[in-house]
Amino acid sequence: MAPRTARSLRYEYELYLEQEIENYKESIPRAAILAIGDEAAARMASEPQFVLTELLLLEEVDRIIFRRLRLPTYNTWRRKRLKLHAELRRPEHWGLSANDVVVRTIGNASEIAAGNHVLLAGEPAQRSVLFLAANGCDVTALQPEVDTLRRVMEAAQEAGLAERVHPVATELGQWIPDGPLHAVVCSHAALSNLPAHERARVIALLQCATLDGGVHLVETIAAGSRAIEELRATYRGWEISVERTPENAQVFLARKEQPSASSVSH
Repeated sequence: MAPRTARSLRYEYELYLEQEIENYKESIPRAAILAIGDEAAARMASEPQFVLTELLLLEEVDRIIFRRLRLPTYNTWRRKRLKLHAELRRPEHWGLSANDVVVRTIGNASEIAAGNHVLLAGEPAQRSVLFLAANGCDVTALQPEVDTLRRVMEAAQEAGLAERVHPVATELGQWIPDGPLHAVVCSHAALSNLPAHERARVIALLQCATLDGGVHLVETIAAGSRAIEELRATYRGWEISVERTPENAQVFLARKEQPSASSVSH
């Protein structure tokens, strides 16, 4: 996935105004639009050195609608937007805690670089998708159930995060990364549904696509499952840990080791 350029707040504000004004125009009858046009033409005609052009008339119509709707100025909108951004970055807003594995290992706002690409596959919790998107990640939500993806996208749109969430309706075994990954969060069910040889192929593909220092989480695994030992063998050379959840399940965590300074120099 190609990295996305972060949009400025000024640009977001202009998009907000455009959408609000266009929604208003579509909500009123044509006669009301023409009346606003007449009002705009009259106002412009009263100005000195008036030169009427279609572009100037349209701009004046938008200014009239801006005042009628009492839309906020940029500074007012910006203050509210920054406050909302700060709230959405909090894990608690999404029902997570600062101690959750996904928050500690991937969602640390002080360590996330804007545009980090994260894959969440196999019924990942909606709250994790939105939490990571709110903290600047580009999140690919991989899920064969279209209805599940639709609910995730509706929530993302409501939170203003739709541009960072990329739904893909397919099985894990059919997906091919189109760029480097910074992290992978995968349900154990998505892996266990694959035959052993296919599971090994998929994990190897994701490992190759993951940048040095990247993280893989496999959740949630029943306590005592043989899957942990299989994953340990598959992730040889990675830094591995296994954590228990409050529900007495297990989360497998593997971090791709970064080459040491000495190995790089040689």
